Amino acid sequence: MNATDPVSILFATIADIDDATMTSLHARLEVNADSDGLLDVAYRTVDSPIGTLLLAATPEGLVRVAFESEGHDVVLEHLAADVSPRILRSPKRLDGTARELEEYFDGRRREFEVTIDLRLVHGFRHEVLDHLRSIRYGTTASYATLAAVAGRPAAVRAAASACSHNPIPLIVPCHRIIRSDGSVGQYLGGAAAKRALLDLEAAA
Repeated sequence: MNATDPVSILFATIADIDDATMTSLHARLEVNADSDGLLDVAYRTVDSPIGTLLLAATPEGLVRVAFESEGHDVVLEHLAADVSPRILRSPKRLDGTARELEEYFDGRRREFEVTIDLRLVHGFRHEVLDHLRSIRYGTTASYATLAAVAGRPAAVRAAASACSHNPIPLIVPCHRIIRSDGSVGQYLGGAAAKRALLDLEAAA
């Protein structure tokens, strides 16, 4: 491409835009997309003691919380495929969730009030996550107990699988489910993160 080619001119123009202007343009795009009903999935990231978390929400509620270990770009690709390709970084829609998480990590919040959207969960997994929300701050339960209260006492592995595929960890507290022998067990964010969350709640 030569310097007078329209595509070259376009890319040169974009390259000349400073960060402040790009931020302003993105903010306008964000507001316009939301107000015109064109934004199906909004997302942002927040820092936390267990790493950077990706938060994503539909108009119905929080649909995803993802750890760095999951690969945020991969998670966004899945959301685009499973929910909607109309996805945009739009922190404002997630300000409430970010604030509640900050309060939780500071030890000032024990229950989350954000509205959640469990459209990514189906069948028995949905039932398990519904019961997970009743496991109170600072307490734990076993996978066997969780399976029993979900109505399928023999489905311990299925209950564990539901926890490991929980799309909204922290808010739906799968970290409070441990093995019957008292060991921490697996966690999507890693065993160290799970132990940190349990220690945080035990110290409150």
